[in-house]
Amino acid sequence: MPAIAPEAMTAAQRAAADEITAGRRGGVVGPFIAALRSPECMRRLQHFGAYLRYDSPIPPHLREIVILLTAYRWRQDYEWVTHEPSARTAGVAPATLDAIRTGTIPASLPADEATMFELCAVLFDDGRVPDVLYARAVDVLGEPGVIDVICAVGYYSTLALVMNATRTALPAGTVAPRWGSG
Repeated sequence: MPAIAPEAMTAAQRAAADEITAGRRGGVVGPFIAALRSPECMRRLQHFGAYLRYDSPIPPHLREIVILLTAYRWRQDYEWVTHEPSARTAGVAPATLDAIRTGTIPASLPADEATMFELCAVLFDDGRVPDVLYARAVDVLGEPGVIDVICAVGYYSTLALVMNATRTALPAGTVAPRWGSG
């Protein structure tokens, strides 16, 4: 789905585009190109996402693991290529990144990362988190962080579905990941 030319935007689309451009994202990119077709939805999505990505108490390495697990779940190339570098910067081990991309679990994971793998697997399955896992997640993240992880899975799933449905193009100079079958 192509970007909407500025001269073709409605007043609501222009206001939403101006708002996102003035923020940390710097422009209407990725999933927001398609989402701009519903400007109020795009505005609300991007505010929610900005909180989850920039202001949530989720530690950066765990946040990026959650995002990449979600990208793998939906085989979302754009989400992967834009977050894999952030995951590396946040200290996620290359072996962990490879495991996520191929749908496997690394032989050895720190306890906090293992909890994210398990929590995301349950959320992708039926969303019913067993009490023991919930307690472990609270030990890692605190209750606000657990809620934010659950919301991040939902948010990045929404973006993945938007991008998959509208066939969002990858950023220039990037290559789609080679997904494994897990």
